[in-house]
Amino acid sequence: MADVMQPSIADTERYAHIDNILNRPGPLTEEGFIPGEPVKSFLRDQCKILVIGAGGLGCEILANLALTGFRDIHVIDMDTIDISNLNRQFLFRPKDIGKSKAEVAAEFIMNRVPGVKVTPYHGKIQDHGENYYMQFNLVICGLDSVEARRWINATLVNMVDPENPESLKPLIDGGTEGFKGQSRVILPTITSCYECTLDMLTPPTAFPICTIANTPRLPEHCIEWASVLEWPRVFGDKKLDTDDPEHIAWLFETASKRAQQFNIEGVTWSLTQGVVKNIIPAIASTNAIIAASSCNEAFKIATTSAPYLNNYMMYVGNEGVYTFTFEHEKKPDCPVCGGETVDVDVPRTWDLQCFIDSLAERNDIQIKKPSLSSGSKQLYLQAPPQLEEATRPNLEKLVSELLQDGDDVLITAGNLPFQLSLRVKFVD
Repeated sequence: MADVMQPSIADTERYAHIDNILNRPGPLTEEGFIPGEPVKSFLRDQCKILVIGAGGLGCEILANLALTGFRDIHVIDMDTIDISNLNRQFLFRPKDIGKSKAEVAAEFIMNRVPGVKVTPYHGKIQDHGENYYMQFNLVICGLDSVEARRWINATLVNMVDPENPESLKPLIDGGTEGFKGQSRVILPTITSCYECTLDMLTPPTAFPICTIANTPRLPEHCIEWASVLEWPRVFGDKKLDTDDPEHIAWLFETASKRAQQFNIEGVTWSLTQGVVKNIIPAIASTNAIIAASSCNEAFKIATTSAPYLNNYMMYVGNEGVYTFTFEHEKKPDCPVCGGETVDVDVPRTWDLQCFIDSLAERNDIQIKKPSLSSGSKQLYLQAPPQLEEATRPNLEKLVSELLQDGDDVLITAGNLPFQLSLRVKFVD
């Protein structure tokens, strides 16, 4: 066995509360738990943990991990600091506006908790391959993107080699939405994965075009009208940039005039931003609770000092403090960890474009801009441009002209590292 490093006086004082847990077994301690210096040395000198996201949830997670004893932390975030972040992302200051979230958060933690090394990466999680993720013992997500969660979940599942136990990287996922939140433990290929629970997500709010065009009743209808209908009419192919203050200002003014015409009150700058950017209000206390839960699970997995969550915790703080835990079971037809083909009903009146649109709308699939093939037949390809142009005529053809009842369709998307197999069942 390798020599165990002796703790410094500073470490002894800083982690005294943690040592009370690791110096002796408890009533719920797992059988493999060995108290004392070996487990403390692994936690502080060997365990390498990756935090994805350095926003409201990520800031809390980074601070908790450092103060719990994790001393080799990596953090990834592609965003820069905005003034609106400062009310809840407490690692940032006004002088940091415009700087990388990952880099500023790493520097802050290392200055505040000496001895902790935080390695930042300013960029996308998709910039790295499996070799990068293989170096970590644990991965914690503090993301606000479903797409990014699906990507890292599928990547970690694909990494698992049954003959190499070290290839299994536990994933702890935390998420918040106003006064609600959840944390969960995912053991790739063993427990249900993120894709298994995709149909539990609340679908994004969508307003019927006929309502926002003809009979608006809410301030949100006026804002949607300005962004979806009026912007393309006035600016043509010019893309709306929801991060550009001048674009937001134009939408706000246009939506306000629309609201006045229909005697609708409530169009504000912040609501305009919230509607076009699909912003969900963030509550600092919710972030703190979910981050604490996520880091608690990371500590239990790293040290085996207590049983970890099996496997889903919900928190609701609207009218008090309520939590509920349950085991979410694996889905046999999960495209990531299940592998079974999914049956889909397709009306005979649908053309291929309707079928593609339905893939984005279904809660259990939610794939945008897919490429489709069946056997050796290419139904529609998003790229390269030459193949997209060659397969584009199929979009107007009936699915029943392209496929037979019971045919399998292979769905791929450039932003997701997995394939989905669908079995077409025609319905009248």
